[in-house]
Amino acid sequence: MSAEDGADVARASLTLGEQVGSGGQGEVHAIDDGSLLYKKYKDPSKVNGNALADLVAFRQGLGHADRTRLDALAAWPLCRVVEGGRALGFLMRRAPSPMTWRTATGARKLLELQYLTRPPKVAWQEVPQPSPEQRRALASACVEAISWFHDSGLVIGDISQANVLWSLTPETAVHFLDCDGFRRVGREAVQAQAATPDWNDPLAPSTEASVDTDAYKTALTAGRILAREPYARPDQEFRPVAGCLNERQSAAARRLFAQAAGERGTRPRPSEWLTALSDRGTIALTAAAPRPRPAIDHTVVDGVRNRTPINLRTLGQ
Repeated sequence: MSAEDGADVARASLTLGEQVGSGGQGEVHAIDDGSLLYKKYKDPSKVNGNALADLVAFRQGLGHADRTRLDALAAWPLCRVVEGGRALGFLMRRAPSPMTWRTATGARKLLELQYLTRPPKVAWQEVPQPSPEQRRALASACVEAISWFHDSGLVIGDISQANVLWSLTPETAVHFLDCDGFRRVGREAVQAQAATPDWNDPLAPSTEASVDTDAYKTALTAGRILAREPYARPDQEFRPVAGCLNERQSAAARRLFAQAAGERGTRPRPSEWLTALSDRGTIALTAAAPRPRPAIDHTVVDGVRNRTPINLRTLGQ
């Protein structure tokens, strides 16, 4: 089946396969050949169907290039699944295969952000470990994605170790899950805002989602990846993994991480993190000196005026 046109799909037309995930708000099942997944809400009565339709319409309204980028960055709602005029869930694409890993028993699991923010454990020794340079690249990919979402007029809300995926091959990349938790700025949410312990903005209610709370969680994301510390906070000393950042990048990251602890409205934007972690530093430009004004001969205008009549008649009259 195709969900590319964004039109609602009847629940009766779906044949559910294996359950591939479950959370507080819903269950995820494979359908058809497994390339598409169906997120079924546990309590559809608490779902704002119009807000879900708004997210579907957002993708449909993008140009080809932006839609391709959105699909690469996020498991976005492609269309609603409905029954009796009520939204029961939505269809989305499965996460890219490089963003999974195989356990010792052969099971496939998602490469969640938590594997980047903690030292390796025996239980997940098959998880690929990034080099210091790749760690910086992944942090940059996260903040770049958040910056793109914000520039597109979106608020993310719940950013945490469980809903961001990553991969090292074929190149460093990230992929966001639970995208029905996103909303357009000034629009309603699909469901009550989800919150993840140890990822909440201390200056805002856990139910609030805004560009400012996203900015705080962006700092947590970048800082925890770079420091490989799952509980790092902006009010603590920032210690990046050795070899991860050069001297300029380290100084800039320390400043931004500490700044995120400040008052609302003062947190660094994702684009500032992107600049701090880039290979190129910022260059302070000296303002150009204004050109000197030409000297004015005041005698021309301030001297005695010799006014004489002007003959407006033409010759011969």
